Amino acid sequence: MARGQRNQQGDQQQDPSDWVTRTADLALRHAESVNGGTLPDLITCASGISPSGPIHLGNLREFLTVHFVAEEIRRRGINVRHLHSWDDYDRFRKVPAGVDPAWNEHIGRPLSAVPDPTGEFANWAERYKAPLRAALADLGCDMVEVDQTEMYRSGAYREQILTAIRKRGEIESVMATFRTKKAAPAVDGEVAGEAEGAESTAEDDDAGHGASEDLARFPYKPYCRGCGRDTVTLTSYDDETTDLAYTCDVCGDSFVTNVATQDEGKLVWKVDWPMRWTYEDVHFEPGGVDHATPGSSYTVGKAIVGPTFGGSAPSFVGYSFVGVAGMPKMSSSKGGVPTAAEALRILEAPILRWLYVRRQPKQAFNVDFGQEVLRLYDEWDALTKKAADPAKRDAAVLAWERASATSSAGTLPTPAVVVPFRMLSSVADVTAGSREITARTVGATEAELEPRLEKAATWITSYVDPEDRTTVRESADLDRLKTLGDDESRWLGLLLDGLPATFEDADELTGLIYGVPKLAHGLAITDAPTDEVKADQKAFFKLLYELLVDAERGPRLPTLFAALGPERVRALLTPA
Repeated sequence: MARGQRNQQGDQQQDPSDWVTRTADLALRHAESVNGGTLPDLITCASGISPSGPIHLGNLREFLTVHFVAEEIRRRGINVRHLHSWDDYDRFRKVPAGVDPAWNEHIGRPLSAVPDPTGEFANWAERYKAPLRAALADLGCDMVEVDQTEMYRSGAYREQILTAIRKRGEIESVMATFRTKKAAPAVDGEVAGEAEGAESTAEDDDAGHGASEDLARFPYKPYCRGCGRDTVTLTSYDDETTDLAYTCDVCGDSFVTNVATQDEGKLVWKVDWPMRWTYEDVHFEPGGVDHATPGSSYTVGKAIVGPTFGGSAPSFVGYSFVGVAGMPKMSSSKGGVPTAAEALRILEAPILRWLYVRRQPKQAFNVDFGQEVLRLYDEWDALTKKAADPAKRDAAVLAWERASATSSAGTLPTPAVVVPFRMLSSVADVTAGSREITARTVGATEAELEPRLEKAATWITSYVDPEDRTTVRESADLDRLKTLGDDESRWLGLLLDGLPATFEDADELTGLIYGVPKLAHGLAITDAPTDEVKADQKAFFKLLYELLVDAERGPRLPTLFAALGPERVRALLTPA
């Protein structure tokens, strides 16, 4: 596709807040520039992560940034793939909290060679890949997966490894220039790489402590043939035979590996990344904002990739920290961090996608699992109504569209009958999470309300603090009912006299609850309330909460009444 045609589809009428279109444009321009001025037959947008622990919501930004850009390129009719590398050939660095300390013996081995403590998965890496794969499927994120253990072990990179070793002097000269540069601070004071799963990119450039000057920063590091760890000191390398000798600092054994015929190690990260840019012909790849600071992975790789491998660095965008409200910065090695799978327990898939696509990648944000969920659903529902009006299409609606559907999965699941999340959760609160009663209370079937119904029930029962939950009385508070004041007795009498046999008419029920103090002042239910009536309404509502849920506040009273039903309301409000 010619540049003019691409620009016509992408650059024109571009809203400054639409980062996806802008990033796709830059990626395509780059692809054209490195391909002689025309687009290649296939555009590759790459992501990569080390499955060293739970793949948390910070890590999810790596996947979704690539996904949204690839989707935009695909929308323009251009052949594109989302290529994801599982860096499971990275070393196991430390044992996270909650795992048997005996797993310390595996430190230094590839993640794919460390057993899963539960025995449920083939190895440590697969334990964390599996739930993320399932979550990405729910999010409509389709990608081509590359297993780096398989790539290295199969010898796929042999020629690239030999090239890097032959040019180790040039690589070292480049790296030396960057070691003198002080890294700039990360955005918002966060070390984004650490937050975003940089354990896959935090490898030391040194191949072994105590090695000779030529071998101290060797670009290739073997895993010990004896114990499987990378805790080795290189002792010699023969350029003619490609024999690399080493001694393991842990087991003490010495071995010789032939780099041209044996596949027992991997390139250090800052050489590995530019190697793969060339091998996979990558045109776009994001990373934590720290990757683009002086001396970091992207800047070093950009200087290495051409002279060493004859390729070019991809178009790059740095993304910032994603946290969780009320929690410290996420680190997958510490365990107990919210994952995409956990977020999907309470957020519809389009809403979770929307959290990422509506913000610029460099904008840090928190995912709030608390009361902010209510506001988030309200905001989403309002945007959904706006998106239904073609005259109101803007950048916000475009973000909604990108969040709502994908090229592979189509339109992602949303409820057929949209009931506000706060109403569903309020009813679920009163009914102890019963989806059946909740659906009946709001006048819809369970099927019509899914997937929101289940998420509301899960949120109220699993994420809301017990002290913030509503507990309906088991029986009437007879002592309180015996001490009612004159006004209170009159209010309850008027309410019980007017209480309908069923609560199917929500307007009728609401009118009665709000109208009781009006009736007590000789007004009609439909009359506007006076200041005195408003004061009585406040006192009446407080009384109802006290008698029904033993609290001064709770769910909206019409919602509470509907959830309890006429029989139980009467039982709790009627004096003996």
